[in-house]
Amino acid sequence: MNNRQFAVIGYPLGHTMSPPIHRRLFEMSGREASYTVEEIQPDVFDVRLTQLKKELDGFNITIPHKLRVMAQMDVLDETAQRYGAVNCASWCDGVWTGYNTDVVGFTRAVESMGASLSSRVLLLGCGGAGRMMAIETALRGGALTIATREKDAPRVQACLEDIRRLSPGAQVDTVLLDAVEGSYDLILNATPAGMYPHTSDAPIGEETVRRGKYLFDAVYNPSQTRLMQMAEKNGLTVLGGMSMLVWQAVAAHEIWDGASYEPGDIAAVVDEMQVLLDRTSLE
Repeated sequence: MNNRQFAVIGYPLGHTMSPPIHRRLFEMSGREASYTVEEIQPDVFDVRLTQLKKELDGFNITIPHKLRVMAQMDVLDETAQRYGAVNCASWCDGVWTGYNTDVVGFTRAVESMGASLSSRVLLLGCGGAGRMMAIETALRGGALTIATREKDAPRVQACLEDIRRLSPGAQVDTVLLDAVEGSYDLILNATPAGMYPHTSDAPIGEETVRRGKYLFDAVYNPSQTRLMQMAEKNGLTVLGGMSMLVWQAVAAHEIWDGASYEPGDIAAVVDEMQVLLDRTSLE
């Protein structure tokens, strides 16, 4: 098990959190491995990835290569097939298998805060992450309301078609962000509103926020978005995106090593990585 090689692949990668998260998880599980950063420009992606597949035991992959990498996998897990994207690859017995652990990170993050997707859910945004959150909510029987801007109508329509195909009979409503009504058990933010450096932005106002019980914000930089601050002020249970980032990495280690971790230990890693990110952002 020594001298195993793993990496995160993308372009550009900048201050990616993948190396410290994965190195910490390898350390906690007692497995020895190296984890490096591989920036690959799109015009050399196929050639470089073919080389790396001969050197690596597994890898994570991020923007802009999550779709393109699918053609270089021998097998696609059902999560990768469902969402049409691969963010984790594993080599075993001469076969490369592609997975989508983003969805695992999302569902476990929600579970870790005590919330349930099988409830009244308000989803803000319907991009790549929002589509995944919408489908998972529908598959778990949640009563889903998707709130977006008017210009996002084509994305919403495409998402609704996916939901109807994968979960016939799902309860789904759509509404504009400035016209949300009713109360919700869980609010999910899949918009970039509040992300650094636009930290003063929020996708909805306080009047809407206070009608929820739980808030999960996929933004992890900063650690406290304006939306999260409003939610905490109004008594909601709140969780930020670092939890999803760490839990999807945990899923990768379960695939690569069959590793297992205690929820309390993962919560500590989330806090540790958020402190590290906050410190890095200030430098």
